[in-house]
Amino acid sequence: MRIIYEDEAIAVTDKPSGITVNRSDTTRNEKTVQDWVDSELKIDTAGSSDDLSFKDRSGIVHRLDKETSGILLIAKTMQAFESLQKQFKDRLVEKAYKALVHGRLTPSEGEIVVPVGRLPWNRKRFGILAGGREATTNYKVLEIKRFEKKPGKTEELSLLEAYPKTGRTHQIRVHLKYCGHPIFSDSLYAGRKVAREDRKFLPRLFLHAAKISFIHPLSEKRVSFDSDLPEDLSGFLRRL
Repeated sequence: MRIIYEDEAIAVTDKPSGITVNRSDTTRNEKTVQDWVDSELKIDTAGSSDDLSFKDRSGIVHRLDKETSGILLIAKTMQAFESLQKQFKDRLVEKAYKALVHGRLTPSEGEIVVPVGRLPWNRKRFGILAGGREATTNYKVLEIKRFEKKPGKTEELSLLEAYPKTGRTHQIRVHLKYCGHPIFSDSLYAGRKVAREDRKFLPRLFLHAAKISFIHPLSEKRVSFDSDLPEDLSGFLRRL
């Protein structure tokens, strides 16, 4: 974990891939971001009994998937936690993710608006469901890459920025899969055979939380923070 910015109200951190954010019954044998916050940031949750979510989540305002790297926002006071949660609810927080997807995504800029819900037959996965929750993702293609899997066999890949306007679990991954352009090395949504081949070249999901913008709880001014692609992702791009 790297701290991008910190003051008395918030900490903006850079989460590596492979770390689960919140503690649960399934994370007993691994160190989570929440464990790191408790040991390193030592947030004072005294007097926060009226808001158990602040104490129970150690001030972590939102989530990233385990294999997703990038910016994670942490509130250091209950007031900051409530302010940031309200901003997420009111869609005042702006986020941008970088993703590499299979194929040439067209048009080069667009909006995906389809409902996302948990699959009844597989509770670990989400999909496009008629009874799902409203979900909107805008995107912009930054570059088209050519990937030579084998000598003489190449595939086009699209490097893009995704801008989720809602915060559904796995939203970006599900929306891009729905468009026929799953994220590279996505073990849940790219398909078993495709993901297995991808992971011979990149053993993690190519999804990175690159930018965030929100109203600072103290100054009440909009602030923005960026996170560069980690070396495993930027190095893979250089090899294409």
